[in-house]
Amino acid sequence: MDTEAGMTEPTNVPDLTGEVRPPKLLGDNADARHVSLAILALLAVLSTLHFAQALILPIVVSILLNLLLSPVVHLLRKYLRIPEPLGAAVVIVMLLGLVVFGVYRLAPAASAWVARAPESFVTLQQRIQPLRQPVEKVTKAAEQMEQATDMDKKTPQVEIKGPSLTQQVFGGTTAFLSTAIMVMFLTYFLLASGELFLQKLVGVLPQLKDKKTAVHIVRETQSQISLYLLVTTMINTGVGIATGIALALVGMPNPVLWGVVAAVLNFVPYIGGLINTIILTLAAFLTFEETSQALMVPIVFTVINILEGNLITPMVLGRRMRLNTVAVFIGLVFWWYLWGIPGALLAVPMMATIKIACDHIESLTSIGEFLAE
Repeated sequence: MDTEAGMTEPTNVPDLTGEVRPPKLLGDNADARHVSLAILALLAVLSTLHFAQALILPIVVSILLNLLLSPVVHLLRKYLRIPEPLGAAVVIVMLLGLVVFGVYRLAPAASAWVARAPESFVTLQQRIQPLRQPVEKVTKAAEQMEQATDMDKKTPQVEIKGPSLTQQVFGGTTAFLSTAIMVMFLTYFLLASGELFLQKLVGVLPQLKDKKTAVHIVRETQSQISLYLLVTTMINTGVGIATGIALALVGMPNPVLWGVVAAVLNFVPYIGGLINTIILTLAAFLTFEETSQALMVPIVFTVINILEGNLITPMVLGRRMRLNTVAVFIGLVFWWYLWGIPGALLAVPMMATIKIACDHIESLTSIGEFLAE
């Protein structure tokens, strides 16, 4: 088939044997130079994401909050005739009030647990001492063997003292507040602007095909990610409520605090539930004298976590936004390495957004297929 100058043949065409060749990520004419440039571009993007975290992370959080809260603004405009700028202000004020109220109510309990941390470790060591004795015997025997074989080698030890917990907490308070203010303002502007961003994006793209592709990507991202964030937030809130009620029934103090912790950590797939189980186990052993009563706390939460992960979430979401398990785990580790805890919390919605974009771009369909379940 003849092609015009400057045009390339479609990549997904049958070859001489009649088989259909899948599209290549770098094109049919890719060589070592193209691969090298692609690798350099990827490294440049990763470096930018890592070193520009303070700038990029608030933008990502604001975009996701916009996707989560924009349906509320649309409902206020549709049924109450509230214009988008005013509706966005109402939503932001309500969200900020909810966060401030939660911090005000939970701060005393959280501060009490932090203040008890030094003595709690001593108490915890005493409680688990019977379990540690076999391990300590093996460790002591290994140390004696090492000393016997290395009697003359004594290396002076240098102790490096890092910043204290108080310095770490209050040292990052200013940065956290500035980031939170930036997120609030940017989220408000995104909510108040409505379709302005999409209109600007369509106006910048030169070709009609690119305009249609951009509209499809933005529309599908808005609908699917908004629904995913809304449903996931509701499910995690339910997990937090169930955890708080269950822990209150078994006599665990501060059940509201542990319910909030469970709801937040449940946004991190796989690892969040495990971390919360460990935290609850340690807190239970510090609270209860009887081992059986202490073990009831992690057992109860494990039952809730299993029901949520294997019954409630699959039943509510179905196959919508279901990603490959391996890809989710790799993405979780990747974003955790780049951005720490915020990256782990945002990993799944960011990967879902990337998958939607790749599904609509012909040269990136292989990446979308890899991310799919």
